[in-house]
Amino acid sequence: MKKKVLLMGASGSGKTSMRSLIFSNNPASLTARLGATIDVEQNHVRFLGDLILNLWDCGGQDAFMDSYLTTQRSTIFQHVGVLIYVFDVEVNDMKKDLEYYRDCIEGLRQFSPEAAIFLLVHKMDLSRDRAVSFDRKSKELRTASQNVDVNIFATSIYDESLYKAWSSIVHTLIPNAAVLSRHLAIFARACSATEVILFERTTFLVIATSSPTPPSSQGTASPRPEQLDPNDIHQLESTRYERTSELIKAFKYSCSRLREEFQSLELELPDFTAVLDEMTKNAYVMVIVHDPTIETAAIKLNIKMARRKFEELQGENPTS
Repeated sequence: MKKKVLLMGASGSGKTSMRSLIFSNNPASLTARLGATIDVEQNHVRFLGDLILNLWDCGGQDAFMDSYLTTQRSTIFQHVGVLIYVFDVEVNDMKKDLEYYRDCIEGLRQFSPEAAIFLLVHKMDLSRDRAVSFDRKSKELRTASQNVDVNIFATSIYDESLYKAWSSIVHTLIPNAAVLSRHLAIFARACSATEVILFERTTFLVIATSSPTPPSSQGTASPRPEQLDPNDIHQLESTRYERTSELIKAFKYSCSRLREEFQSLELELPDFTAVLDEMTKNAYVMVIVHDPTIETAAIKLNIKMARRKFEELQGENPTS
């Protein structure tokens, strides 16, 4: 099963850099070496089971954009599952960019009316007042979207925000995400775990979790360890998934530089224990436990015993 993902936006907005981080395991420090995208670069990424992301990274130069919207219109906009349009937060005059974006929406209406639309306000690390800049851009983009349902994220290649956005994007393409979450919750109870998270093997994007995503805690202080009630999942850091993705990807890159293969990770800290291990051939699982009496060996044994079930779930009917 192939899912077509269009990655579009003005030249220099950062599309290829984010693709390099997410899909090629490259650090942000190396993105300056990347050249401009010429026309369309396609990547096929096997994500879960038979799910293949067909990623079309579309060059943002005017000549290419004009071609996408005229002579290549049916080719570009047919069978699209997701459109990701990237806007540079530092660009004040977005008139031409918004014109292209509105034309892309019309292309989707014509050829892929069911496609999900994600708008990334990118390079937020360059903004002096991130919240104000993002709020202003969001209002501008919602107005330009003309009542079309869109998802807007603030992103930067230098923090976990990029993983938050891309995890949300990929989640819309996984047909049995709810089934996986339900079984992760069962697995968490069997392990006496606070939380269980399933990550895609290559990108380390979050596929599913054992708990619902907590409400945003922006502007509130994180609880101190002695205040943490592990039974209240909403007390945990709201950015924990994305930060974990970012840190593990950095660790994997360090391993590759030392010509070592990343396999698993165990952390035994005063407040909690975390085990990250392979769950299936396409996914890793992280088990978080606050009970100090539970040994890592027991957690790893539970993961081993659950592998066959989660291999089966990758092909499970989403309605089951």
